[in-house]
Amino acid sequence: MRSIETNGVTLAVDDQGTGDAVVLLHGFPELAYSWRHQIPALVDAGYRAVSFDQRGYGASSKPQNVTDYSLDHLVGDVIGVLDRLGIEMATVVGHDWGSIVAWTTALVHPDRISRVVSLNVPYRGACIGFPTTDVIREKLADRFGYVLMFQEEGVVEAMFEADPEAWLKGTYAMLSSRQDFLSDAEFTVFADAFRSGGISGPVNWYRNIDRNAADFASYIDAPIVQPTLMLAAEADPVLPVSLTHGMVRWATDLTTVIIEGSGHWTQQEQPDAVNAALLAWLDRTTLDGTADG
Repeated sequence: MRSIETNGVTLAVDDQGTGDAVVLLHGFPELAYSWRHQIPALVDAGYRAVSFDQRGYGASSKPQNVTDYSLDHLVGDVIGVLDRLGIEMATVVGHDWGSIVAWTTALVHPDRISRVVSLNVPYRGACIGFPTTDVIREKLADRFGYVLMFQEEGVVEAMFEADPEAWLKGTYAMLSSRQDFLSDAEFTVFADAFRSGGISGPVNWYRNIDRNAADFASYIDAPIVQPTLMLAAEADPVLPVSLTHGMVRWATDLTTVIIEGSGHWTQQEQPDAVNAALLAWLDRTTLDGTADG
């Protein structure tokens, strides 16, 4: 990976291959390493695969201020990476929080994003990604109660620091359908990164959800104009397939594929199925977003 300075931070970027650029955005609590199964498949298929540890993660900068992790900054990082790499247009692929960044980047910068792929997280007309804390508290505490716990600085940090490996293993196991989707060596990559970098930066993403709602209020109900691939995980306990129903209202050029036998960590739990669906869809579209023959 190489270090790229952009948008006020230094990002650890992996840039492999040539051809149409595909930018891969990881979620919480993950790393660019989460795309290790997709990168060689994309490169072998003739694409340029770009991934990076997002701010707060891995080898990238970890700003101290909560506001440094607002969605506006996260979108700016994507565009900054494209600029620094000389990429005019790219397909953006996101998972979990990476999907929220992907959807929002596609909305705000349609001149830079040609296609959108989301794993697990549907788009339903609200680029803010999460309901506000008030809505979660009143209606969705059973599903997103952890987001409310994340709001108080120091609480989740203390839980993590008491036993980082146990915290990570518990998080991965709770949302997966296969407990063995990470080998011991693969888990060590994540554990080493988070033990070194801590959890404050990643959790700060959640501490901006109300701010994000206000900042991007003008985009509520805005359509996704790019060709869109939605990869829904059959057994995701937090984001069920049913949430994708009706998504075509906001993404009219939509293809939906259900990845069977997968929990939340889709590209790691079922990499072959994800790669097959992703490459088949990419090969049916061109960089300018029009369908091939």
